[in-house]
Amino acid sequence: MKTNEFISELRAAPQNRLRFVNEGGDAVHPGYHLTELKAVSLETVDCGGQVNHWRETVAQLWVPPEADDTCMTARKFLAIFDRVRGLISLNLATDLRVEYGDKNFFPSTYYVESVTRAADETRVLLTPPETTCKARERRACSSEACCA
Repeated sequence: MKTNEFISELRAAPQNRLRFVNEGGDAVHPGYHLTELKAVSLETVDCGGQVNHWRETVAQLWVPPEADDTCMTARKFLAIFDRVRGLISLNLATDLRVEYGDKNFFPSTYYVESVTRAADETRVLLTPPETTCKARERRACSSEACCA
């Protein structure tokens, strides 16, 4: 999901509690903190020898050891986002990822699969990243040139 799409979903119901969940129904503890927003710029070279450039926005969540059960609202997330956006260049057209890990979520940078709203809650479905072969995706990968 693009950063601008995510932010628009939150702005539609700012009073809602903001819950992050995985496909198994596990949720990030409600006492999480939004500890960092990152404007990430990546430069890579794939196994086909092509240089790739892209940007992402990463929201890092953390649960303190003595976390209470009070869930952050979309309004609070937006206030932090808007403040940070005034300090660093967060590109709204980039994919938004969520960095998190605990006993139910392997530490990773998750994709935002979807955002749904109920009466007083906005649920963000996180899915784990998958590896891929960009060269194969471009169909430029022959059996001799491919890393496989």
